[in-house]
Formats: sequence, structure tokens, C-alpha cells
Amino acid sequence: MRLTTRVAMICIGLLGSYHAAAAELPQRWVSAGGALSEWVSALGGESKLVGVDTTSQHPASLKSLPSIGYQRQLSAEGILSLRPQILIGTEEMGPPPVLSQIRNAGVQVELFSARPDLAALQGNLQHLGELLGAQDQAAQMMASYQQQLEQQKVPVTQAQLTQKSPGVLVLLGHAGGKPLIAGKDTAADWMLQQAGGHNLATHSGYKPFSVESLVSLDPDVLVFADRALAGDAARAALFKENPILASTRAARDGRVIELDPTLLVGGLGPRLPQSLKLLSDGFYPGAADQ
Repeated sequence: MRLTTRVAMICIGLLGSYHAAAAELPQRWVSAGGALSEWVSALGGESKLVGVDTTSQHPASLKSLPSIGYQRQLSAEGILSLRPQILIGTEEMGPPPVLSQIRNAGVQVELFSARPDLAALQGNLQHLGELLGAQDQAAQMMASYQQQLEQQKVPVTQAQLTQKSPGVLVLLGHAGGKPLIAGKDTAADWMLQQAGGHNLATHSGYKPFSVESLVSLDPDVLVFADRALAGDAARAALFKENPILASTRAARDGRVIELDPTLLVGGLGPRLPQSLKLLSDGFYPGAADQ
């Protein structure tokens, strides 16, 4: 009986410790950065979110939450009015004086990496898992992510046996306005490489280019992401505002692919592996049927 009682007391103590640890985890979250918000939701933490930034559009249910504005232009007043216990974002989040105000108000501020590589993603998921009490789930998601990427490589590698890797440019614009070109060390460049494309831009980050220089590069494929428009309206605006693009090989051959701009914010997000098929199908037409 004494042994049974002792075991019962130990179990009660462990259960109490578990509940105490769970209570210490932050319960009111604000997230700035589309990919991070998606990962919080995927890890079962969406019910803890009390506000998100304007780049947090997926899943669609996040759109019903209060908005704290754009991740780079946050205001302390708007965030603190939501009474958060924690604010998460990447190093792109700011400005720094606002983050200092939020910290001084007693809010936990956690920064994650926006680097577009798997090592950074693994670190982000591990950190989020710890903050949410979902470490095992985070590890499983990372393993699944890597498996999806490996599966994606198979048809691309097969296609490259008979087709040349296409030269690609990624244009990021707003209602068709003068676009920024995605260079190295961006999520867009990472996606191009994973999908088997060759980025013709050699700079780092996102930079404006003259349309004349775009034409001189003469890409095989144009990938565009518009932050204001979508579908046919976005495509029409791109060529209306930049008519010289119509003379590129990509436009003449009809190899113009639209990309969701929220895929490119906040590091590598959970939707990227599925989105790679859209790109690889456009880079290697007919390969999927082989």
C-alpha cells in the first residue's frame, strides 16, 4: 500500500509540474511575419494569436485577427493594446525603437531568422516548438518538410537530363508598378534553385532594375508576385506598367508564372514545398507527363 501511495504521489507531482510548466508558456501571442504566423498555426498555436501583421494571410482564418500593420513599420501602441505576452518576428521586424518600447512594457520579444535555408528553418521550428510546448510536433514537421523537398527533386533531376535549366527572373511589384528583382539570399532565389531554375539576377536581396536591363537579360521564364493584385489583373498590370517586358523571350513564349507574395516573407514557410511544383512545371513543361 505504501508503495502504491508513493507512486500515486509521484504521478500527482509530475502532473502538477506539467501543468505549472504549461501555465508558464505565453498564452497571448502577436506574430509579425507571414511564414512565422503560418508555422504557429501549423503547430497548433493559432488559438493563442491575438494579432498578426499584414503579411500574415495564411491560413485565411488569420485575416479575422486584429492587424498590427506591416512588419517593418510596427507601432508600440497598437501592439500593446492587444495585451500580448509575447511578440514574435524575424530580424526584418521593426523599427528597433518600437521593439525596445514593447520590451520595456514587459512583453517578451522573440526574434527568428528570415534566412532562406534549412538550417535557419530548423532553428526557427525548434524555438517555436519550445515556446508552444510542441517540440515533438516541430521536429516531425521539419522531417516531413525535408522529405517533401527530396521528393520534389526527383522529377526536376529527371527533367534536367533532357532539358536545359531555364534562366529566370522574379519580379516583386505593387499593382504592376516598377518591380523589384529578387537576387541571391532571398526566399525567391531559394525557391528557384529548388525548382530547378537559374536566377539571372546576381545581386543580393531585392533591388530595382531598369526595364531595359530586364530585356537585355532576356529570361526564359518570368515569375512575378504582386502585393496588391492577383490573377489576370496582376498580369495585365505588370505588362501595362512595363510594356517593354512584352519583348522578352518569356513573354513571347507565354512562360509567365504568378507567385503568391506572402510566400516570400518571414523565411521558409510551410507552403513552400507544395508551391515548388508550380514553378518546376513551368520551368520544365511536359516533364510531369514523362
